Amino acid sequence: MTKTSKYAPLESHLRDSKQEHVPMTFQQIERVIGAPLPPSAFRDRAMWSNNPANWVMTQYWLAAAYKTEQVDMKNGRLVFRRTAPAAPPADAARGSFARSFGALKGTVTIAPGVDLTDPIDADWDAAR
Repeated sequence: MTKTSKYAPLESHLRDSKQEHVPMTFQQIERVIGAPLPPSAFRDRAMWSNNPANWVMTQYWLAAAYKTEQVDMKNGRLVFRRTAPAAPPADAARGSFARSFGALKGTVTIAPGVDLTDPIDADWDAAR
């Protein structure tokens, strides 16, 4: 998920909820994502499993630290249950190293006169 997905608003919605259980209808999910769910979401129970290989949207609710349960296909509703503290947002996970690079800048001081390229042991090359 290197680009913003239409399902990213669901991840944000769940992260912002701070609730252990978030009951939603399929129509509420459509309003949150601002788009219709695919027809298979209304007929294929596997679409609501917690296997991220089944559906792209699954990766977003898992990234928000929720799993689906109590999926009611007949009435088009389910419950998202919090599983753990939320992971970094799915779309933001890529590039997190770049954002943290340099985070320790200025926290290490090298004493004047110290040459970091000097060998620490006179026999440093003897083991070669």
